[in-house]
Amino acid sequence: MARTRKKERHGQLLAQLREKPFLTDEELARNLSVSIQTIRLDRLELGIPELRGRIRRMAEKAQDKVKSIGREEVIGEILDLDLGHFGISLLRITEDMVFAKTQIAKGTYMFSQASSLALAVIDAPMAVTGVANVKYEVPVRIGEKLVARAEIIRVRGNKHFVWVKTRNDTQEVFRAKFIMASWGAR
Repeated sequence: MARTRKKERHGQLLAQLREKPFLTDEELARNLSVSIQTIRLDRLELGIPELRGRIRRMAEKAQDKVKSIGREEVIGEILDLDLGHFGISLLRITEDMVFAKTQIAKGTYMFSQASSLALAVIDAPMAVTGVANVKYEVPVRIGEKLVARAEIIRVRGNKHFVWVKTRNDTQEVFRAKFIMASWGAR
């Protein structure tokens, strides 16, 4: 009986990490109604690294795929990238990214994360932002981790329509619709 529950839990653990690879051991334990130690043992048995290791592994794989801009020009860490389709990046808000008086993150960082990720998903040697329509949803503060997901919605000629949604741990904080123009062979 316990073996069946363990197999079932392993399946649920893998499914949750496929859907949300940034879940902590604490969140996984809460979601699966087990102890943190059980999650750590399950991860060890399944060969799943801890959160930092998962992020580092995803980032290393994704960085090598970027074509349209230099890897060092992307704001945030690219965690996943499927050229011509979608990309995911992570940006940690630090003290130098906020206004001194309000301690609210400067919008330029969220825009830069979204814009550079939108450029990174374009499967072309050169691309630029042609049009941007952005909306800041809620204030962002020091220490928050922003996960942006860019998706190419439509391609018409050399125009790529890219939507980017950025979330913190609990809600959407920023969104943008870009029209990116690309040049060069794909």
